[in-house]
Amino acid sequence: MEAAVFSTAQVHDINLIARFLACDEFAGQMPPPESADLLILLGNALLPTARASFAALRAGVAPQLLIAGGIGHSTPLLYQALAADPVGATLVCAGRAEAELLAELALSEAGIDGCRIWLEKASTNCGENARFSRALLQAQGEMPSRILLVQDPLMQRRTLATFQRVWQDQPAVSFASWPTFVPQLVCRAGQWCIAGAPGTLWPVARFMSLLLGEIPRLRDDAQGYGPRGRDFIAHVDLPDEVEAAFQRLASMLGERYGFRPA
Repeated sequence: MEAAVFSTAQVHDINLIARFLACDEFAGQMPPPESADLLILLGNALLPTARASFAALRAGVAPQLLIAGGIGHSTPLLYQALAADPVGATLVCAGRAEAELLAELALSEAGIDGCRIWLEKASTNCGENARFSRALLQAQGEMPSRILLVQDPLMQRRTLATFQRVWQDQPAVSFASWPTFVPQLVCRAGQWCIAGAPGTLWPVARFMSLLLGEIPRLRDDAQGYGPRGRDFIAHVDLPDEVEAAFQRLASMLGERYGFRPA
């Protein structure tokens, strides 16, 4: 948590962008049973997303779970989150892929049958998550038609667009977006923190850095990740209100949180 530094207008803009990035297609609820043929959990440092995914599997939302994630630049954050967690602290983390650790948590804490979990342990970024997950499924002769995606909520919309881009030649495959929670910046007892799920979430500074960094990536222009730029993701429509909120925040808070426009 951090000292109070945000105006009411800034909090409104931050939370508006956070809701947009989270891309929650289920209005804050768990998807209903049999919503998907496969749930793909993308490795991240927020244990609430993993635990919600395990609960969804137990509730019959999908029959199978694929966990994707190798060892990338953010993996140490997952190690830290596990070390600070009563159950996660029992796991040996050093040198292990994100998918492997989250699968061990699913087995030890949630009691999920190992045969219901597939692991993709080589990817180090969102694009590889999508490509390597597809390759794993093809190698096993599996091609689910309904896939539910779970990721760090601030990366959820980009993750959806990435999978849509990588699988664009498979029109029979549809993706649904479930961030498991929508983060919001709130002030509690004079201190700012991120609310939305139980457990440890982002420090405010990291939350702000990630949030400000996502909008330029989502743009479909020469500098963005869309088809007219780096072509990493499918086209994303950025609402005018989101762009306006981003511009206000970037100009007023960007330097504080290490954001540098391209």
